[in-house]
Amino acid sequence: MIAYIIRRLLYAIPILIGVNLITFTLFFFVNSPDDMARIHLGVKRVTPEAIAGWKQDHGYNKPLLYNTAATGTAKLTDTIFFTHSVKLFVFDFGNSDDGRDIGYDIRQRMWPSLAIAVPIFIVGILSYISFSLLLVFFRATYLDTAGVVLCVVMMSISLLFYVIGGQHLVSMMLRLTPISGYDTGFHAVKFVILPVIVGVVSGVGSSTRLYRTFSLEEINKDYVRTARAKGLSELRVLFRHVLKNVMIPILTGVVVIIPQLFTGNLILESFFGIPGLGSYTIDAINSQDFAIVHVMVFLGSVLYIVGLILTDIAYTFVDPRVRLS
Repeated sequence: MIAYIIRRLLYAIPILIGVNLITFTLFFFVNSPDDMARIHLGVKRVTPEAIAGWKQDHGYNKPLLYNTAATGTAKLTDTIFFTHSVKLFVFDFGNSDDGRDIGYDIRQRMWPSLAIAVPIFIVGILSYISFSLLLVFFRATYLDTAGVVLCVVMMSISLLFYVIGGQHLVSMMLRLTPISGYDTGFHAVKFVILPVIVGVVSGVGSSTRLYRTFSLEEINKDYVRTARAKGLSELRVLFRHVLKNVMIPILTGVVVIIPQLFTGNLILESFFGIPGLGSYTIDAINSQDFAIVHVMVFLGSVLYIVGLILTDIAYTFVDPRVRLS
């Protein structure tokens, strides 16, 4: 297993380089270093000298990808792409384009993101699996049909509807929670309850329907019929036998959620005023801060790769037939 993990980590290097290259190309396809300088200097009439000075101070005075004026390896290393990318691989995030310490910002903002992402993840997984198994238990009945129809309706509704509807109903009409904002310590609970509820409810339709499909594929297999023939109850068959085999495709889907645990939920954090990494990324995009956008995309890629490795390891626990070598 150790050899497998090392091999996967080595495979991750070209993937991360490719992600960095794509992020870099897309960002500078829309903006030039001169445009970035004008935005960050914040004045309507910017002199060429001020632009040149800002680019010099922030390392944007070099060629983007290839330096024709340099010699040897400096043609590739003396560029904006190389100088802003290589330090990421040792997790040196440096400073943002407006001078803030990105590493410090991430350490401060990751906790609000975790405060809403972890409950959504745990409560959501438990709820979706339970609801899906409930529908499978009553399969081919009116309750199952009604549940599927409800799931299709819920998955067809935009997340923004749940956000605005939740704020209007819970915060404005019932006045049970603040409409937005955040606080530290135990006082943060009242601010994260509504985003967690919205996050869980908005995922009920798609996740429950998906997990129901996985369960129905297992429910009529030979090992299930054997378990029934031994006299086991339907509930025990579902939760002891079917669920164990359904966990394999569920674990694969969970990988997509893992980066959000740390990088934050962009929409929820923006609409509920949560000072997490999701809103941090949105603010960086709006202000054209390439340094922050670059770091957050890189961090999300690293977490996704780590999630894939953890998923492969988890396969060995839910399915003894899987062995990593």
